[in-house]
Amino acid sequence: MPHDVNLIILLAVGFGLALVFGYIAARLRLPPLIGYLIAGILISPNTPGVVADLTLANQLAELGVMFLMFGVGMHFSLKDLFEVRRIALPGAILQITVATILGMLVALYWGWSVGAALVFGLSLSCASTVVLLKALGDRGLLDSINGKIAVGWLLVEDLVMVLVLVLLPAVAMLLGGHAPEGHDASQNVWLTLGLTLIKVGGFIAFMLIIGKRLVPMIMQFVARLGSRELFTLTVVAAAVSIAYGSYAIFGVSMALGAFFAGMVVKESDFSHRAEAETLPLREIFSILFFVSVGMLFDPRIIVEQPLHILAVIAIIMVGKTIAAMALVLFFRYPINTALTVGASLAQIGEFSFILATLGLSLGLLDLEAQNLILAGALFSISLNSFLFSAVEPVQKWIRERSHLARLLERSNDPLAMLPDEVDQDYLRDQVVIVGHGEVGSRLTRSLMAQGIKVVIAEENREIVENLRAQDIPAVSGSATEPSVLIQAHIQHARLLILSPMDLIDIHKIVDTAKLLNPKIEVLVCAESKQEAELIRQDDVGKVYYAKEEMAHNMSDYILNQIELAHHQHPH
Repeated sequence: MPHDVNLIILLAVGFGLALVFGYIAARLRLPPLIGYLIAGILISPNTPGVVADLTLANQLAELGVMFLMFGVGMHFSLKDLFEVRRIALPGAILQITVATILGMLVALYWGWSVGAALVFGLSLSCASTVVLLKALGDRGLLDSINGKIAVGWLLVEDLVMVLVLVLLPAVAMLLGGHAPEGHDASQNVWLTLGLTLIKVGGFIAFMLIIGKRLVPMIMQFVARLGSRELFTLTVVAAAVSIAYGSYAIFGVSMALGAFFAGMVVKESDFSHRAEAETLPLREIFSILFFVSVGMLFDPRIIVEQPLHILAVIAIIMVGKTIAAMALVLFFRYPINTALTVGASLAQIGEFSFILATLGLSLGLLDLEAQNLILAGALFSISLNSFLFSAVEPVQKWIRERSHLARLLERSNDPLAMLPDEVDQDYLRDQVVIVGHGEVGSRLTRSLMAQGIKVVIAEENREIVENLRAQDIPAVSGSATEPSVLIQAHIQHARLLILSPMDLIDIHKIVDTAKLLNPKIEVLVCAESKQEAELIRQDDVGKVYYAKEEMAHNMSDYILNQIELAHHQHPH
């Protein structure tokens, strides 16, 4: 077979099988990336049949990593992270530490070196952003407080892993591996580490000072030309050239370069357009990445090392989950949040693969370790959707055993009760606003400016603390729980305003409110036209939908202007 068609064979067979198995996985309600990994296994040298070029696959995987990291950078939002920083920051760091220690202890028990055990533990500690965003999106949880905590937690994990990818080559020799290509093996480890940190610092400073201004400026310049393909090319060129430049000039990994490229593109006014137009390309390369990862996997390990694989799955799905849940409950969030965050983290994905490949290239891991990590990813991602499905029944089971639920949910939580300073006279004819997002916060400001009394019910504890610091009465907790509405003194309220939320939750809240206060008036903000129509059919209360209100306000304004002009210039 001529050498020059290897790429075509890899793409044709790889994409063909990825499509077939991705479709089967999607039909089975599993993430399609399971199908892509299986496609890679089938064309790998470890299985009979068509064998694709592994060297080529590795190079395409590098490109895949760059585009995956570019995507992570584009989704990275400091604002989202800031909203949940008090739980996500310590929670993620502690959970990474617990999972890494568990992985290390098991690996050391198997007789591995300390360096191999450390990289192995770190590989098992980081969940997949791709899998999490898909799981939360499918269940409509991305904008919920539970979803925001899980995504914020993962953003911290991603940042820690980016740091590990940068530092690992510098300390590889200290851990018993060998120096990466192009590095002087005789150089002092601490000097190498110091130089690496200086280079990374230099690169980050360059990106934040120059890149942050230059890239959006170029994008704006190209966007004015009105050429769609030139705009897409600009974004792709920015991603690839910054990734390569970071490696060639600063000696920093291409993955870190691509991550920062995504972050600076996100700063641009055209970030939504950039994301939409590069999405097909990023998805194609991420599929190639998962196919090439599958090509590295040797399925014989399932038969040869079943107990090792079970230990890996237990660390990922039991150890990490319990650690995460315990931390969430420690921060006094409800059981539902603890279970959702626990389920979110009970899998490993792209960073684990990148870390395993790096560990292999630095001589810290062997093929057996890489296969165990890949097997752990395959099984944990496959089982993850079942864990999400178990959240509701498990929560119900715990709540039915109320003594256990009370113990776990800390009924003596100060944020779950209104502060003593709130005057009882204030808690009459007040407006209760459920949710302090964009709609809720604007309403609160507007009503308070008019001297109208408000009480906020909000799930995010940090928002509640901030509101109380501004002397705005607020209660922490889900308003679907009657106790939260009772604390907000719904029985004496004049009005209940609900921010956009799940239809079932709207019914639960309104039913409780009307039971406690039959005369209360309800206003509901709907997210979509269909949702607005459904709420109106159910006659829950007065419904407001943003686009309808905008059209209504604009038509009112136009009619007023026409009427004014008519009075000024009567015929």
